[in-house]
Amino acid sequence: MQPTLLVLAAGMGSRYGGLKQMDPMGPNGETVLDYSVYDAIRAGFGKVVFIIREDFADLFREQVGAKFADKIEVDYVFQKLDDLPEGFSVPEGREKPWGTTHAVRAARNSVQGPFAVINADDFYGADSYQQMARYFDQSAKATDGISHYSMVGYHIVKTLSDHGDVNRGICSAENGYLKDVEEVTEIKREGDTIQGNWLDGERRPVSETAIASMNFWGFTSDLFDYLESHFTAFLQERGQEMKSECYIPTLVDELIREGKADCKVLETSSSWFGVTYPDDKPHVVENIQKLIAAGDYPESLD
Repeated sequence: MQPTLLVLAAGMGSRYGGLKQMDPMGPNGETVLDYSVYDAIRAGFGKVVFIIREDFADLFREQVGAKFADKIEVDYVFQKLDDLPEGFSVPEGREKPWGTTHAVRAARNSVQGPFAVINADDFYGADSYQQMARYFDQSAKATDGISHYSMVGYHIVKTLSDHGDVNRGICSAENGYLKDVEEVTEIKREGDTIQGNWLDGERRPVSETAIASMNFWGFTSDLFDYLESHFTAFLQERGQEMKSECYIPTLVDELIREGKADCKVLETSSSWFGVTYPDDKPHVVENIQKLIAAGDYPESLD
């Protein structure tokens, strides 16, 4: 079965100031997302599912999805604030969605078999998709009682923005497998060190060689059962908070600690770059031009 690419494209783009998923970056108006789907197709993915907001669905289908309709199977699902497990409701005054776990959950009826999860506004590079597709080809269905997942990791120093802080899942690995992952927020360079807010509430250094999860994960569809249980527990504990979020890295960390899954850390020769703030755009445009000049991508993706 060909894997599915699950694209998290429902983000508000609050720090960027607009729908950055549709912002042109390539020489012919290509978006970062165009390059992602292009890389996935040539790596052997057979379907792409876009997780979007219903309020810009028509525009997204017209400007993004329509480009790929004749190249790969395309589906859309909506991340809705009130799409919650039975017995839960949105607290009065909450407007913010529930994080990446909630977003992936929205695709629970649209994905079968192996699937990868990416952010719509991150450029992961062709080799990353090839590594993920190769992992899916080589990893058989679990027969040892645990699920086998994967992730593409990058050194944190290569994932920072010069124009503001970022959030990253900071990972530790052993023998090529993820040991644990912790969501660290508001990471930025401060003087000679990189600092971030850790889950214990302290702001402290992040090693420049720390492995960062850029939300490029490889899963099998059994993840959705684990996800439902994890998200339900999250809502019970923090569901009444106005801005609480449930993160995919936290779920993966829990499954590893409980012995329910392992997660292969995939090495890649690709460079990562992304757009968090408007001033990041020239850097992305420049890097895409360099990749085109090197022959990694054609001048036009059509």
